[in-house]
Amino acid sequence: MLYVLMGEDAPGSLETRLAVRPAHLARLQSLKEEGRLLLAGPMPAIDALEPGPAGFAGSLVVAEFASLKEAEEWLAKDPYTLRGVFARTTVRPFRKVLP
Repeated sequence: MLYVLMGEDAPGSLETRLAVRPAHLARLQSLKEEGRLLLAGPMPAIDALEPGPAGFAGSLVVAEFASLKEAEEWLAKDPYTLRGVFARTTVRPFRKVLP
């Protein structure tokens, strides 16, 4: 089943986000190679593709997992979660309708 994984960035976490980004992307690449990743990306804190020092409000991942528990465990082990980039995380089941 598909799940939405969201992380909300902690205030002042931009420097840490940038430092651990390669490890975060490597985990996403693994999901992609397994054919389980639908989409992933950051949410800029301002209305700009490159927010600069404003940073990011968080990140969104939509991917396939065997269960809600597995999706929660995957997000709990993500470098952004482990290093405190995310102040809060949420995982919810998702049903793709379009496109």
